[in-house]
Amino acid sequence: MTATETTDPLLQIVAGGLEVHDLGRPLTIGMPQSPNHPPYWHTLPRRHGDRVRTDGASAANDMITMGTHVGTHIDALAHVSQDGKMYGGCDAVAAGVGGKYEELGAHTIAPIVRRGVLLDVPATLGLPGLGGGYEITPADLDATVSRQGTPVGEGDVVLVRSGWGRNFGDPDPGTYVGHDSGVPGVSAAGAQWLADRRVHAAGADTIAFERLAPGEGHATLPAHRVLLVEHGIYIVEALDLEGISAAGVHEFLFVLSPLALFGATGSPVRPLAVVSGPSGSGR
Repeated sequence: MTATETTDPLLQIVAGGLEVHDLGRPLTIGMPQSPNHPPYWHTLPRRHGDRVRTDGASAANDMITMGTHVGTHIDALAHVSQDGKMYGGCDAVAAGVGGKYEELGAHTIAPIVRRGVLLDVPATLGLPGLGGGYEITPADLDATVSRQGTPVGEGDVVLVRSGWGRNFGDPDPGTYVGHDSGVPGVSAAGAQWLADRRVHAAGADTIAFERLAPGEGHATLPAHRVLLVEHGIYIVEALDLEGISAAGVHEFLFVLSPLALFGATGSPVRPLAVVSGPSGSGR
């Protein structure tokens, strides 16, 4: 056996070449974010030349501050409660005593390595993207599954593309947030469609995963209730799904590992969609 040969089928796949699609957003000062969370900030307390060692070497370092639901991130089950209860009937007020959620915090989210499915709804409807406030219905989801030939199974991670992610780089961050225009996405019915298929996690290319009605912002978030509180399904928000859509990739290995932030309600993430491809084509 040569150094490049292996009996492990997984390593054989890797050796054959992988194509990696980065689904995370760069973290930058001033990027679009929900007004409900502390913004991202980055600074350099020490720059090169501030302190030089005797051998001429110098090091720079950083400090960041941010909310855990800023940029591409995953919602822990502790993030949302309904009528005083979190997932599993956990008392929301009692669980937060001490300033951390030990039972359902971000540290309880195991690394995710699962089958991923992209449901490219605008492509199904023959559109580049959906308009503000458009509700993605169960019929839209069924039609997308049928067109793509990608049935959704138990334990999958389902990413719903609306095309709204193209607004992330708009000079006005408010365009992506979409308070006045509304934001496309699933509502309670679409979330129930996902829950009925017992998915492990669901994600979207929008600020709050679900449909936001024009002028209402985050006034109500029924899909969060259905997924997080009623069914224990994680939510991933602010994904970059344009590249994978353009590549025509609808089924892939989804890889995501949250930071083990003990007791936190969410975590920044950098999800990856991995498919087999020519050796050296990963990007």
